[in-house]
Amino acid sequence: MSNSPSNPKGTRDFLPSELSKRNHIIDILKKNFKNFGFSEIETPALEKNSTLLGKYGNEGDRLVFKILNSGEKVKKADIEALKSNNLNSFTKSVSEKGLRYDLTVPLARYVAQHQNHLIFPFKRFQIQNVWRADRPQHGRFQEFTQCDADVVGNNSIIQEIELIKLYDKVFTELGFDDLVFKINHRLILKGIAEYLGIASNLNEFISIIDKLDKIGIDSVVKEIKYMFSNVSISKLENLLKNKSLSFDNISSILCDIPLAVEGLDDLTSIFDFISNKSINNEIKFDLTLARGLNYYTGTIIEVSSKSNTRLGSLGGGGRYDDLTSLFNMKNTSGVGISFGLDRIFILMEERNLFPDHLKNSFDVIVINFGINYLKEIYPVIDRLRNQNKKVLIYPDQVKLNKQFSYANKHNASYAIVFGENEYNNKEIIVKNMIEGTQSTYNLKKIDSIIF
Repeated sequence: MSNSPSNPKGTRDFLPSELSKRNHIIDILKKNFKNFGFSEIETPALEKNSTLLGKYGNEGDRLVFKILNSGEKVKKADIEALKSNNLNSFTKSVSEKGLRYDLTVPLARYVAQHQNHLIFPFKRFQIQNVWRADRPQHGRFQEFTQCDADVVGNNSIIQEIELIKLYDKVFTELGFDDLVFKINHRLILKGIAEYLGIASNLNEFISIIDKLDKIGIDSVVKEIKYMFSNVSISKLENLLKNKSLSFDNISSILCDIPLAVEGLDDLTSIFDFISNKSINNEIKFDLTLARGLNYYTGTIIEVSSKSNTRLGSLGGGGRYDDLTSLFNMKNTSGVGISFGLDRIFILMEERNLFPDHLKNSFDVIVINFGINYLKEIYPVIDRLRNQNKKVLIYPDQVKLNKQFSYANKHNASYAIVFGENEYNNKEIIVKNMIEGTQSTYNLKKIDSIIF
């Protein structure tokens, strides 16, 4: 058996070059979150199981990482429940906390807990890790970073409009102009369930519809037929298999179902405000978009690439009107979106969208000829760092080719050379590592040095 160290499955280490690129994405996200009026918060990685469970549906609850109790609490384990194969009761007896599954449920807990200290509508953004006991695969990890923006305490459709514009602004700045913002509404899905005669089984219906991209239309129809004996299969197939079914078509089909009409009105307001001419990416109605989490109640949104469908969504979100009521805070609407940092990173790597300057671990290397020479030019180093230049002093006085090789491996742009000859001549040499040229400057006139 190999003794080589390794990560837990579904987790990753990040090399400096990778982290530099991830931070580039995060910096653009933070800038735009703030420009759209959001304030940053943080919540703990750990939440009580009572906070997490029962909010995501059976599938989501199954994927929550639960943390084993420690110390004296271990003695409370319900061994009889284990012996009788009552695993839910046994798990509750040995685990009181879990790792957060997403950032939205903790936000609802946060808002309810701190409501007297917040100004509503409360606009928050949050960039932190979440954990899901899912099967790792391409673009899907057990630990990953979510980047969320939410508005709590306002039910105006302008919030959805702003979030879609935020999506477009961020993705445009990252270099994307061929994404599609799919949009649907939970009330439309409720209307469809009523149209099909299965309104009393809405969550189960949505859970199956949400699998469409994974298992295909035929499998979805088969599963719904198996689950609901009273469903109108002809109506279902007409809805799902008719690729030309437009927003206007579905509006005419559901026009006599009040709940669906309310959802259709919301989407009409969005489409009236945002057209494909007013954003750089595409927005379109998608009847099959479901987003399986139980807490969504209104508009739902998902972002995907037209050219890389295997990667899955790059972001998604929607409105959740009842989530804070689970924490005893009534009549508080919320809406939010999330950016999938890891998948965005993968797609940007595939398309070579990261700026070249991110390849630099540092901008300038100072060649080491000895500590006395370094002391003499330290004012130059201070000045460069005050100008936000990344400056590295090579730590050892070794052969020049080794020092220059180190700089090249880190893609440094410049090297400062100051040895005995330069000291005697009171001058400093700056070598352009990219072009192979160099310039000489008077040491007393360090303001004239150009990088």
